[in-house]
Amino acid sequence: MRQRAVTSPARTGFDFKALGYFVSIVSVFVLGAVAWPGPDEPKWHLPLLIAGMATSIIGMACRYKSHVDEVRELKKAAAKGERRP
Repeated sequence: MRQRAVTSPARTGFDFKALGYFVSIVSVFVLGAVAWPGPDEPKWHLPLLIAGMATSIIGMACRYKSHVDEVRELKKAAAKGERRP
């Protein structure tokens, strides 16, 4: 069976995907601050806003964890391929 070479994206030494997730998390807080319910709004708005912000941040954290795992696997596969004669 023919083996394919494993290639990883060009590494610049900086993880732009991590920066993107961080910026997205900051934007959740900024938008949450704008949407924060006032004293005259129904009490149920606040728990829903907090839950929405939390689930968004958790989702981004899960996607970033998946990215880190994928990069780790690519490095492992590349190292394994380099050891072959």
